[in-house]
This record gives sequence, C-alpha cells and structure tokens, in this order.
Amino acid sequence: MRGARAILLALSVACLGAMLGVPTAALGSEGEQPEWRLEQPTLPGVEWGVPLGSVGDIEFLEGSPNRGLLITSGTGGENPAVEPGIWTYNGQGWHELSNKCGAAAGGRIAWAGPDDFWTVSDGRPGQAAEAAGTSEERPAPLAENTLCHFENGQIVGSYAHPAFEADSYQLMRGAACLGPSDCWFGGDPMPEPVIGAFQLHWNGSSLEAEPYLGEGFPIYEMVPFGDHIYSSVRVEIPPDRTEHEEAFTTPVLHVTNPPGSIPTFEPEDEAGAGLPFYHEGELPQELEQFHLSASGETLWAAAGASGGAGQLTVAVRENGTWRLVVGPSSEGGTQLEHVLPPPQQEEEAALIGSPSSAKVAAIAAEPGSESAWIGLEASESQTRALLVHINSHGEVLSAVTLGVGNQGTAARLACPAAADCWMVTNKGWLFHLAPASERSRPANGDPDFEHLITFRPADQGLPQVAADAPPEDISGLHERGIAEIASVTASTGPPESESMVTLPLISRVHSKVLPGSKLQLSFHLSVKAQIRLIAQRRKRVVAQTAMHTFKAGNRKLLLQLNPRNWPTKLNLKTKALEPLRRVSSVTGEGGNITTESTGLFVSPLVSADGSRGTSR
Repeated sequence: MRGARAILLALSVACLGAMLGVPTAALGSEGEQPEWRLEQPTLPGVEWGVPLGSVGDIEFLEGSPNRGLLITSGTGGENPAVEPGIWTYNGQGWHELSNKCGAAAGGRIAWAGPDDFWTVSDGRPGQAAEAAGTSEERPAPLAENTLCHFENGQIVGSYAHPAFEADSYQLMRGAACLGPSDCWFGGDPMPEPVIGAFQLHWNGSSLEAEPYLGEGFPIYEMVPFGDHIYSSVRVEIPPDRTEHEEAFTTPVLHVTNPPGSIPTFEPEDEAGAGLPFYHEGELPQELEQFHLSASGETLWAAAGASGGAGQLTVAVRENGTWRLVVGPSSEGGTQLEHVLPPPQQEEEAALIGSPSSAKVAAIAAEPGSESAWIGLEASESQTRALLVHINSHGEVLSAVTLGVGNQGTAARLACPAAADCWMVTNKGWLFHLAPASERSRPANGDPDFEHLITFRPADQGLPQVAADAPPEDISGLHERGIAEIASVTASTGPPESESMVTLPLISRVHSKVLPGSKLQLSFHLSVKAQIRLIAQRRKRVVAQTAMHTFKAGNRKLLLQLNPRNWPTKLNLKTKALEPLRRVSSVTGEGGNITTESTGLFVSPLVSADGSRGTSR
C-alpha cells in the first residue's frame, strides 16, 4: 500500500501527541509545538465561555489571522444568551458583531474585501404566502434564502424575494467572492421545468440571476481559487435533474470563470474522465458532496462515503492537475485503515466506524504547508470531535479527538495561517490550534468591526425567472410593521443607524408574451440609459433588439420571438448615461428597492391562448 510505512511511522510518533490533543506537524515561529485548546468567547458579565449555537460557517480574510468571522443560529429561546447573527475575531478574541443576518440552519460567509463581506442568512418573519393556502397552512420558507451585504461597519444591503413564486430565491449553501464586484451564491435546484442550479451574481452594483444550466443538482460549497470560483454539487438518485443521459457523466465540480470570459461556467471535468475521484464501479452518488478548501496554489477536495462502493476520498489540485491523496488504491490513493493510534482505536470505531467509510464534516488547507486538516463526521450519539492532519501524499501527520462532556463533533474548520487553525463543533464550541506564544495576535484595530450592528435595511427583491404575466408588485419580506414604518417616516429625521443605498439602474422588471410570439418587457429606469434586450437559446443568440436610449421612468421593449427557437435566457445589456442616485435605505425610494436581474430566464413556450407548449 502506497505510503503504508510512512503512515505507520507517523502514527507511532503521533500516539502520545494525539492522546494529549497535540499535533506533531508544523511548529510555531519559535519551534513550539502547536496544540488544540478550547477558546470559547464569553458574554458581558459572564466569566465562563458559552456555546454559540449552530455555526454555519467560519472564515478568515486571506492572509489575516486576526480578521475572522462566523455566522450562528444563536442559542434559541425567547431570550437567548446568544442571538442569531455574526461574530468576529480581532486577534485577541471573539465578540458579537451583528445581531442581524444570522441563520438557524447554517448560513455562509464570503469575504469581498477587508471591510466588505456577504452572508447567506435566514429570511425574516412577516412574508405572506403568495400561493395557494394561508401562511398558517403553508408557511413561507425562511432558511438560508436571503443575502446580507456588510460594508464599512454596517449592513448596506439585504436581498430577498417573496416565497411561492417562479422567481423566488432558493436555499443557498455556497458563497464566494473574487473581489468587491464579483461575488457568487449558489444552492438548491431551480423550480421545474427549468433544469439548473440556482445561482446569484453580484457585479458591484446589482444582483443578477446566473443559474448553472443543464444540471439541477444542489450546490453545496463555493471557494475562490486563483481567478476562478470552484463549486461542488451533490449528485443524487434518480438523476432526473440533468440533461446528461447517464448520472456518471455528471460533473461534481463546476468552475465559474472571471467576468468577460466565455463561457461563464464550465464543468471542471466529466466525472470519471480526468478527475481521480472514483474507482471502477464507484458512482458519483456513492460519495457525498466534496468539501473544498484552497491555500496558495493548492485546492483540496474531500468527500465521505454515501453507501455502495463509496469510500473516503481526498484529492488535491496543483499546477492545473488533480491528484488523488486518499481513496481507491487502484487509482494511486492511500486507504486509511486507522487514523488514531492503537490505544484510541476503540474510540475511533465508536466515533466514525471505519475511516475508509467515514463521512467528512469539513476540510481546511493549512497555509505555507502541503497539508490539510479534515474533520470527520461522527454519529449523532457522539460528543467528541475527530480531526485528522494529512499531507498531500496521503500520510497521516497526526489525529486528535477534542471535547469533553457534550461539546459536540466537528462541524467547521478554518486555517488562516500555518500552525493556526480553528474548529467549531456542531454544539457551538470553538477550539484553536496554535503554539502557546502565538495564541493571541496584534488586534486588527479596525473600528468597523468593534461596534454592534443592530440595523438591517429593508429587503431588495430580485426576480430571476420571467413570468408569463406581470407579477403583483410586492416588496418581499418586511422586518417591521406598517405602524412602525409610519412612525419612523413621520419623525423629524432619519434614524441614526440608517444607511444610504445606490438605486439600481433597472427595477420593476415584468414580462409577458403577446399574440404573435412577441415578448413585452416592461421596466423602470432610475437614470437615462442605453438598453438592448438579447434572447439566447443555450449560448446562441436567437433574437435581439436594437440599442435604445431611454430617459428615466417606466419603459417597454418589444422583441419578436421564433417559436421554433424559443429562448432559454434573456439578457439586458445596459449602460447608464448618468450617475446612479443614492438614497436613504429607510425613507423614500431606498426603502422599497426592487433590484432586477439582467440575466432573466424565460418560461416554456406559451401560445397566444395561454396554453403551454414545448420549445422545439
């Protein structure tokens, strides 16, 4: 077995260290051995640490171990000790940053700049059920289907859309940014009949709907790597949400290219035809979705077994090529028989069963090294976390179990620097890997991360599926009641915590198909602009208007469509001829912005009598 002697040697050396919770790999700056210790934040007036609830994500700004964020569900109850929201790490310790934009089911964080980040958060109660049934009979989904944009110490934008509509937001699990003007969010499949995974794109001024077409498998993770964003998907059975004829040809990783690149999206490779993830007879659905982590020139991917012939699989991408690290020995990978030394193998079996069939909870590449930490998912009855430190050759550098009492199993990992990693359990307890002299770092001193953010502006709606008829003009989710809004607008001035927002160029976009297969698109322009409507079928342009110049106000475009080449996507090419206006996010136009997509879907072919047909 490849690397077997090295693994046995590493395990024998690591035996004492693993028992004490001390890894045997990277050393601190003074040659000190780093070790995992519980470092739980405390609340004002409380001397001991308290759990933070379910933490959906923990992320550090690249190259900044003293600038971290986590998103939490809070501790629940009517008067929770920890509210749902965002916590930040400044190098000295963790403290609450915002009691808005938390997520009960998970949530995600994407850094866009030193003072600029996004969260995938829960929606707010108060949204009416717009489809059949009352809100009591069919409550609107709120889990992880809204976005919050934080910048310069405030929430500058909140984005949501009404439930039960063809253009509703879907649950989002992935978020990543290549910069302040290029952020992506992805999640559940699009509603039928569209085949594709839900995605949103922030271009620096507005959100656009840019689903990954052709495959309706859910997106689970997104990570920036070089000039691209890599996304992992979960291939499910039966494979009825893909245009591929067979499930094993469905790629499990997607690549989003930089702005201006063609195509925008592409599969990393067809599964089994270049990516060393599977052995003969192992199908993509026999592995769970891949967890991703990037550091420098290396991208790591790890997935656990999901029944059948599946087995724990870890691969790295270096110099443009994927290489199997842990997995099928027939493909050159290492098969892990044990990760803990003999004295702890009984505990190992109780936690995860067999390592080769274990599930992955998280992975974090360690900067400045050829190694990564992997958190293995333990059974629900277990209360300890199992972490494994491996190098890019499949050698186990160390393994450690953490936690006492009911502190939980591994849930999230992040490594902002060499020998500096964080692990959060599914119970909300934080463990820190660091040498003793480097447990604290110089405080980042950024005032934008010191005060508590308590104001979340009104949600901006984003339809991304063009309906057959103009939808009702509604504002989406509401954080406050009508009476409270009236009292605010009637006051002598705006509240101190209100923010200014930039009005989108285009809003209130509606479409309908007229007799003769003419598409009418109505919209509102905030300033004078040039507009062109382009209809595409897959990547081919099938119809387009001339470039029109419109003044600000309500405007319409007509586009003649061909029923034999019915478009699958509409694009609005726009150019503002005047500066966009900035207004209050609470009062005036800014309190009810509806930012529209310039990447709109179109419905299946609709005849003049309103009956649905099939595009040919």
